[in-house]
Amino acid sequence: MKKAIVLTLIFSLILTVSCYAVNLEEGSITLLSTTTVAFNANADTTLYTVPTGKRCVLECAIIVAGSDAGATTTISIGANGAETDFIPANTLSNLDAQYDVVIVRPIPNTTPLKNKSYAAGTVIQAQVANQSGGATNTVYLFGFLY
Repeated sequence: MKKAIVLTLIFSLILTVSCYAVNLEEGSITLLSTTTVAFNANADTTLYTVPTGKRCVLECAIIVAGSDAGATTTISIGANGAETDFIPANTLSNLDAQYDVVIVRPIPNTTPLKNKSYAAGTVIQAQVANQSGGATNTVYLFGFLY
């Protein structure tokens, strides 16, 4: 019984410090949206709209391939009209098969990386360019509201 409690506490701590937190509370990093994004057409796909009266800070996106993304497909994520202001264009050539996964996020270095705080009503989109992949890919968007 004590082992189960300790393991539960450890698992809870891991969840609270990673990108995978599950509580939809203000100030907690949580799953904001789950969206199918086609990699077989160049297009913008809406991932999330910031709720009225809130601001949103994005943490990361996890992309799960529905099939091979192709050698040239790129994805960027950001506010509508500025789809590269969170994640610049990333080539998805390493998504070679169904269920392959990549995590995209800004990476800080010696100077802290500036992020965005999106205002209420901001539409967050994924922009696919140089398409050569399949149509059934899933983007899980994580962030927090305040």
